[in-house]
Amino acid sequence: MVRFLDDIREHAERRPTAVALRTPDGPVSYGRFVERVERLARARAARGVGPERVCAIALDPGADSVVAVAAVLRAGGAFLTLDLTQPAQRLAAAVESGGAEMLLTRGAVARRGALPAPGPVLDLDDLTAEAEREPVPEAAGGPAAAWWPEVPGAALAYVSHTSGSTGTPNAVLIERAGLDSYLRFVARDYAMGDWSVALQVAPAGYDASIRDTFAPLVAGGTLVLTDRASLLRADDFLSTVERNGVNTLLSVTPSFLTFLSQQDDAAERLRGLRLVVCSGESLLPFLTSGARKLLPGVLVNQYGPTECTMTATRHRVAEEPEVGADVVGAAIDGMSARLASPDGVTVAAGQVGEIVLGGVGVARGYRGNPVLTADRFRPDPLGPPGSREYRTGDLGRLRPDGTLEYLGRSDRQIKIRGYRVDPSEVEGALLTHPRITGAVVTADADDRGRVFLSAHLTGASPQEVTDAELRRHLAETLPAHMMPRRFHRIGRVPTTTTGKADRSALRAAASGAGT
Repeated sequence: MVRFLDDIREHAERRPTAVALRTPDGPVSYGRFVERVERLARARAARGVGPERVCAIALDPGADSVVAVAAVLRAGGAFLTLDLTQPAQRLAAAVESGGAEMLLTRGAVARRGALPAPGPVLDLDDLTAEAEREPVPEAAGGPAAAWWPEVPGAALAYVSHTSGSTGTPNAVLIERAGLDSYLRFVARDYAMGDWSVALQVAPAGYDASIRDTFAPLVAGGTLVLTDRASLLRADDFLSTVERNGVNTLLSVTPSFLTFLSQQDDAAERLRGLRLVVCSGESLLPFLTSGARKLLPGVLVNQYGPTECTMTATRHRVAEEPEVGADVVGAAIDGMSARLASPDGVTVAAGQVGEIVLGGVGVARGYRGNPVLTADRFRPDPLGPPGSREYRTGDLGRLRPDGTLEYLGRSDRQIKIRGYRVDPSEVEGALLTHPRITGAVVTADADDRGRVFLSAHLTGASPQEVTDAELRRHLAETLPAHMMPRRFHRIGRVPTTTTGKADRSALRAAASGAGT
């Protein structure tokens, strides 16, 4: 069951010369892409790739890596993509915890450093040469993959790891039905089509890269692949968008969007964007800063954990957005969202509860961790027999119209003098100051155990904008208990590999620098 690959195949049959991939080495047509996938899938099936077998993929970003992932799925197997910028020890841990039984790489990559080899090592160059010598089988009536294995929707599709921001990264097992449902939903609900030119932003090894890669192809659009370094600097990123006519960004974090919006010519250089999809963090600071006006097209705020096939709810942000709440909208097709009390009972609209997600995208569980799986994945009282729901650990509130507000993680709630504080609200207020270009708020405690807020800021120096001026600015919109005690000036906001603000690094740097 890989219906989204069938969708891509249909595009190839109707428009074989249309550009599927645009790479530094030249374009790849839909016809050539599908031919490579199906040839390589057959070669891999002959090497043992099949249902419930995890194949780790260690390839540089590019057309080969996209073909490799699709071929593993087409052969009936499951994939685990590796981010080659990560340390070897971390890659080895991911391979082990993910249960990979084989490794797909190429000689040039392997020679750069030690790669974990859980079993047979398949060389892409050898497999490609072998595949090119074999004809693609045809069935009566024309080209068809009649020999593809019958793989049910409950079979494993891929293994992804949680970010580790709330503890040790866990290997999450995502099934094929959830992946199919989600990718087809994105293409359909966001009205993507052959006009879509999407830039792959998320790095390999993170589930957002799957959306980046395959949703444009499901829609019949073009996927732009470029050097990773050109995505990390604002000017290079904007130049890449302009040069390639990119009109779709499917995986950007609010932190990165805020960074782009601070460029002097951002409005002019982003004018071609028709669809921008955000996820990973609260979008509220970006909206509060007034930067929504820089994006002329559709802006979607997605919410969902790795454990629910990337996304569970979405909200289309109005041109004049609401800035009093972080609205994450309604459940996507095939998913459900409810709010529950600590004992699992659904709470009424308007009350705060834990966000609990159900539906086709809920993962099988955590590999090798049955205790945590049993704790986080529970029987779904509202679903069909045997279905389960996922307890996110996030807090939310349901509005009368059925839309969901995100209120932060239940295990990271900040209480100051008895008040619950949402750091994103303070960050948004800071970003409304004309000289502040970036803001991240963290919680600290003094030697008497009293919790206070620290603001980490980019932009004006203390001499240009004093702490007293910042306090006067914040006092116009925030109550006293939300006022940061300390303001730390930094050159840039550090981010994690996935583009989220690295709050741990900020706290450590501030601690070392004193007050």
